[in-house]
Amino acid sequence: MDPFEEYRLLETRRQFFGRLARGLGPIALASLLNENLFSSVAGAVPERQPGRSGVLEKLHYPPRAKRVIYMVMNGAPSQLDLFDYKPKLLEMFDADLPESVRMGQRLTTMTSGQKRFPLAPSIYKFAQYGQSGAWISELLPHLATVVDEIAIIKSMHTEAINHDPAITYLLTGSQIPGRPSLGAWLSYGLGSLNRDLPTFVVLHSTWSAKRDAQAIYERLWGAGFLPSYHQGVSFRSKGDPVLYLSNPPGVSPESREKTVQAVVELNRELYNALGDPEIQTRISQYEMAFRMQFSVPELTDLSQEPEETFELYGEDARKPGTFAANCLLARRLVERDVRFVQIFHRGWDHHYDLPRDLPLQCRDVDQACRALIIDLKRRGLLEDTLLVWGGEFGRTVYCQGTLTKTNYGRDHHPRCFTMWLAGGGVKPGIVYGETDDFSYNIIKDPVHIHDLNATILYLLGIDHTKLTYRFQGREFRLTDVAGNVVKGILA
Repeated sequence: MDPFEEYRLLETRRQFFGRLARGLGPIALASLLNENLFSSVAGAVPERQPGRSGVLEKLHYPPRAKRVIYMVMNGAPSQLDLFDYKPKLLEMFDADLPESVRMGQRLTTMTSGQKRFPLAPSIYKFAQYGQSGAWISELLPHLATVVDEIAIIKSMHTEAINHDPAITYLLTGSQIPGRPSLGAWLSYGLGSLNRDLPTFVVLHSTWSAKRDAQAIYERLWGAGFLPSYHQGVSFRSKGDPVLYLSNPPGVSPESREKTVQAVVELNRELYNALGDPEIQTRISQYEMAFRMQFSVPELTDLSQEPEETFELYGEDARKPGTFAANCLLARRLVERDVRFVQIFHRGWDHHYDLPRDLPLQCRDVDQACRALIIDLKRRGLLEDTLLVWGGEFGRTVYCQGTLTKTNYGRDHHPRCFTMWLAGGGVKPGIVYGETDDFSYNIIKDPVHIHDLNATILYLLGIDHTKLTYRFQGREFRLTDVAGNVVKGILA
């Protein structure tokens, strides 16, 4: 086929109109169209070319936070064994969950066939801490000492009952894959604060429980239908933090710079010819990758951290890939004004052997969470850095399978679970929301997934109803068509 004919056939509608927009025709056409047709966000400028600014020219509210560290406990921690103390259950060991509590609510296939739903009180001791008097399990002794810095939400709930749709729902606002993640929305709306590091960084942690963990997928930090340069950059704990960060043998930094410049120029020529926005993404990412060859090694080099830092975070902070090391790295990232850091810690899916595995998981995260709060506060970063901790749903009060005095497991429970937030405009030292005596239903101040995401955006100065992106004929947003800011946890 003739090359020019092939080029013409490959042309897309977007490319055709992109070239048309550079001619005289649109001058007349524009006067006939809605002036806001090409604006993705009401009241904001149209999306700019890849750069350091987001589409929001003006924030909707005074921001209380500039950055976010989101600690995702993938697998769903048991609220009953960590935060939601239910002493009355101690007298009801092995009794059946009353039907008046369950009210025919759906169960997973793992327990829907059980003939009995025996109540399994937590075997762990609880005590009250801080001025708030929050009840904290003995499994979290370090976090208990900083309870006056956090806001505990005991009334979270979701519709999703299985892990993959639930974690997708939590982090993208939809149970259906394909939507942009929270970090991508923030990159799109707010842009970056640091030109030498990604706007959105993802860290994956090892876990101590000797069990398989739920799979996680790139869509949890993906850009969905947003331009792909808004997706999270996943750091590795072994080798180069980012693939191909180091130059191959025989390639000097100067040679690499010239190569990048040449490739960028070629891509700019291609963009001028085709108008494909993904070419702009390639240009941006080539330039960012080159700058990261200098910024990332310095970022991930912990050798200059004082001994006091490792005493604070614990010895695990010296081991790359642990949750403690990732919390320390998260502090270094937000210290350099990375907008959004997402730390995954897997292995919380305790359908059985909970007394064996839950203490191991808590030891992974407990000291590091306390250390992160203290470290950010003493550096003056906690006041404008928002911390979020939690999983995709909770665990059942009844036992899955065989119940004994010393061993039990819990099934998925979307009706209520616990998360906590700190810093970044959150009211410290409070407990928000209440559940019934079985930690089964919410009886006060329910907080939905969409409410949580609306609140996170609010703390960053964004009206969640106005950060939208037009795709396939409709305006999409993180909170879909729901969500209310949880004013009761705001400072």
